[in-house]
Amino acid sequence: MKLKYALLSASVILLLIACKKEETTVATAPVKEKAPFFWDAANMYFLLTDRFYNGDTSNDVNFNRTEETATLRGFEGGDIKGITKKIKEGYFTDLGINAIWFTPVVEQVHGPVDEGTGVTYGYHGYWTKDWTALDPNFGTKEDLKELIETAHTNDIRIVMDVVLNHTGPVTEQDPFWGTDWARENPNCAFSTYENTTACSLVENLPDILTGSSKEVTLPLTLIEKWKKEGRYEEEISELDAYFVSNNLKKTPRNYIIKWLTDYIREYGVDAFRVDTTKHVDEESWVVLRAQADKAFADFKTNNPDLVLDDTDFFMFGEVYNYSVDGGLAYDFGDKKVNYFENGFDNLINFQFKYDAQGSYESLFHKYASIKDSLFVDKSFVNYATSHDDGQPFDKERIKAIETGTKLLLTTGISQVYYGDETARDLTIEGTQGDATLRSFMNWDAIDTKTTGDVLSHWQKLGVFRKNHPSVGAGTHEMLSEAPYVFKRAFTKDNFTDTVVVGLELVVGKKEIVVGNAFAKAEKLRDAYSGKEVTAINGKVSLDTPYSIVLLEVARDY
Repeated sequence: MKLKYALLSASVILLLIACKKEETTVATAPVKEKAPFFWDAANMYFLLTDRFYNGDTSNDVNFNRTEETATLRGFEGGDIKGITKKIKEGYFTDLGINAIWFTPVVEQVHGPVDEGTGVTYGYHGYWTKDWTALDPNFGTKEDLKELIETAHTNDIRIVMDVVLNHTGPVTEQDPFWGTDWARENPNCAFSTYENTTACSLVENLPDILTGSSKEVTLPLTLIEKWKKEGRYEEEISELDAYFVSNNLKKTPRNYIIKWLTDYIREYGVDAFRVDTTKHVDEESWVVLRAQADKAFADFKTNNPDLVLDDTDFFMFGEVYNYSVDGGLAYDFGDKKVNYFENGFDNLINFQFKYDAQGSYESLFHKYASIKDSLFVDKSFVNYATSHDDGQPFDKERIKAIETGTKLLLTTGISQVYYGDETARDLTIEGTQGDATLRSFMNWDAIDTKTTGDVLSHWQKLGVFRKNHPSVGAGTHEMLSEAPYVFKRAFTKDNFTDTVVVGLELVVGKKEIVVGNAFAKAEKLRDAYSGKEVTAINGKVSLDTPYSIVLLEVARDY
């Protein structure tokens, strides 16, 4: 080798040395690893579109919605562009969010409604006037397209909130759709299957006749609207083609299913959160899911460059008061319905806020056991706070750190309600009912120390959860009761993931039992403090100013 190099010029020798160094650097550089996405382990952010961030002040007032409303019951300016802006700024990435669920953005009734709590507009998105249009207060279809593409570029799935159960209230500007389409009476009594599904949810909220097999024509109010907007012929042509190609009857349910699934087919929406699930006959959900799957496949075929991966379409439902304690079926009293057998992958779990009152181990063990035994290939969404639950886990925001720890480390999909991570006030003076839960996002508080400490905690746990599907979908094993340490392990296909977590530890020097969770003498990293340690004889020792440790294999995540 020396003789060979002696024959080379000095410049060639230098070139070879440089190349050799470059090869060594490439070979030893840490590889950035990204965990595959699994809905079962998702970290999902839920926000009210109108209350999150105002990205376009020019669309704040439309349809002459200028009447004075009760406190927090009018439009306040949040929009689709606001969500997109925060994605671009990295707000969701820093929180470890990999799915965003926002309230419906379709066109809302134009007129004001008095629900007995003062004048209200459809700022929340659940009072549909036209499923085929977006409400200009929220933005345009171009805005929605940009939002979804931006989210996907940042490895974030988009969940669209959909309503099939009812139209918006009847007002002077928003006529009743007609008795072929909806019923105004009776109001639901909620004591049997029949008086929970075949009824109007509340006064002046017309119930779509989803169970009807009668073919109907479009309501006059919609025909007039489309003609005024110059798109009547186009919409009718699309509808005729849809019903023929899918061999579906022109029933009220099927019209709306077409309109809802168009957002999947055209923009690549990844999932539906289904509003008022138990108030609709389950057969309707079977049809919705079949059409959603078809639309998702169409989008992937037509947009191969925009496909994230081979993950299937996802659908979860709001069956109000559903609890994982009841198993897979919901009991109406006179009938049980298993929604998991009727189109759904997941239901929102209304039980979490009660179970979270107990110890960490009782909570974590229970939910991991339920997932392993009952929810094979299915899942549930846990939440601590929501938009219409008047008794959240921590309404006074005095346990914001604990809330994050319990929600983000519990098996199941974690639903972060906007402002959970910043301790947004839930007790707004002058509000009535659920309005107090829906104040504008407290962006101005983020720079304060108290809020900053809370946000940092949620960020560290959220990113850890996103990087490790074992946290939300893995098996759970307590390794030590005092100090409290547990392991999560997850394997699916060719992917394996293991982490060890310690909670309520001493601040400063501490020893953590990891057992056989990691390979012998493997280099580990505490994702909470950023410190690296080595596992020796089933233990690690480290010194951090925190009482929590999040151990992972030391890689560049």
